[in-house]
Amino acid sequence: MKCKIRIPTSVFRAACGLFAALVFFAPALGQRRERLIDTWKPLHYDVAITLDNQLTEIAKARTEISGLILKDNVEAIDLDFGSLEIDSVTTADHQAYFEWTPQERLTVSLARITHAGDKFSIVVNYHGRPKDGLVFASDRDSKPSATGDNWPNRVHQWIPCLDHPSAKATVSFTVALPPREVVVANGRFLTKTKSAATTTWKYEEAKPIPAYCMVVAASEGVRLDATERTVTPLSYYVPQKDRAYAPKGFSSAGPAVAFFSQTIAPYPYEKLALIVAATRFGGMENSSAIVFSNTLFDLHSSEKMSVRFGIPQRIESVVAHEIAHQWFGDSVTESTWADLWLSEGFATYFAGLFIEKYDGQDAFREYMRRASERYFNYEKQRKAPIHDTITQDLMKLLNENNYEKGAWVLHMLRTRLGDEAFFRGLRAYYNAHRDANATTEDLRKALENSSGKNLREFFARWVYGAGHPIYELTSGAAELPDNGGNDLTILLKQTQDGEAFLDPVPVEITNGSEKTRITIQPQGKLATAHLRTRRGPVSIQVDPEQTLLKEVVSGQMVN
Repeated sequence: MKCKIRIPTSVFRAACGLFAALVFFAPALGQRRERLIDTWKPLHYDVAITLDNQLTEIAKARTEISGLILKDNVEAIDLDFGSLEIDSVTTADHQAYFEWTPQERLTVSLARITHAGDKFSIVVNYHGRPKDGLVFASDRDSKPSATGDNWPNRVHQWIPCLDHPSAKATVSFTVALPPREVVVANGRFLTKTKSAATTTWKYEEAKPIPAYCMVVAASEGVRLDATERTVTPLSYYVPQKDRAYAPKGFSSAGPAVAFFSQTIAPYPYEKLALIVAATRFGGMENSSAIVFSNTLFDLHSSEKMSVRFGIPQRIESVVAHEIAHQWFGDSVTESTWADLWLSEGFATYFAGLFIEKYDGQDAFREYMRRASERYFNYEKQRKAPIHDTITQDLMKLLNENNYEKGAWVLHMLRTRLGDEAFFRGLRAYYNAHRDANATTEDLRKALENSSGKNLREFFARWVYGAGHPIYELTSGAAELPDNGGNDLTILLKQTQDGEAFLDPVPVEITNGSEKTRITIQPQGKLATAHLRTRRGPVSIQVDPEQTLLKEVVSGQMVN
């Protein structure tokens, strides 16, 4: 006789709370433990959700998980799932043995012996109000709304899944709710059917995406289609309050899609929806359905404006950042949380590239200068590698290492390799890993192949190591005989803790109206250069084009 094992009572869950806390805190001082994709992987999620009339909870839901067995003799599937009430679990159309634990793990026993390559299907029926992930809140019109907000691993609070970025899958959504609501989700719109009490919307995303990018958004707002001509269908879902400003506020979106498509590859998804709704972030890059904060269009008179688009640079930057994620983070997804910079560093730098193209070189340099200052301030509090395998709280990975320093690593690689090799390498990296996952080593190898240069030392110091160079500049001049000018000595000393950075350092020497550029190639923490100059005062500038993430301090004159 088959039966199901349930742990439905709040009493049991409360009793296990202390045990759960001990489990979570146990690895705090060691390597971060991540979900492994070793016994099975998801292929598709078919999610059907009915929301109650006031958008306060999930009245009922049914998620079918279709997956692939990766090893012989897998007896159970371990899903991540929050504390919603489970109504039933079936596999092969029969009730299944299952167990839910306070560690938010739903383990479902399979009905038969499995072999590598077998496929399976599990259906979970459930209901309730998620404690996170699917956010029920009032929008800017004080109307009820429901919005998915899943990063980093919060989607399992409302969808049973394998909640890790390396477990990518396709997804379809069926959302039933009161007729007054407008619904958008990942992928292509399929159907909209009405009855007296509900309207049912269906969407389907045909490309595999990370679980944290799976989203639905429902509200009493308005959908606006972009008026400009775009290859990708572009629309805005905003509260009624933002209806008039949204086309202007999102005016940089179409050019961003076009620019990134030309720079890297065609836009990877069926449509692009830009949504103003509830999110704890400034923007969340859900595949083909980006959610921006409710405060996105709150304008302030003191804000710097984009000369090209006539909108605050803040909006221009965050819109470009989240759109860039559609390529880097969504289509090419980090394999582990330690590789997060492949998502956030890329989006930060590509937002800068967009500013460089449309607002000019000065605006781009200012953008990168502010990024360096934010990183320097962060490093004063915490010195750690970009490739961080230690941090337990995933939210704390949203830091200046992964964003600003990651962007600067890309900028330095662009400078070192040249635009042609750099962007050719990025295109090869993207095409090799689109709709899949990538590691930091995948990026390194792609750029080495495109440039013919060995980048191991660069990645070891800048990505797997911590810190940045602090250069102390000293100089002195000795007169040469027979009015032969001066012998100028330049000493460049690195004063930061740890090992030296061996990046070539450009230096500009100004002597009257004459400017001379040289490159100092450090072999250690102290590097010296000599050159002949005309007699007279000289000024020396380290890295005049701002191509290195560094600090410079002045030392004493050399005698």
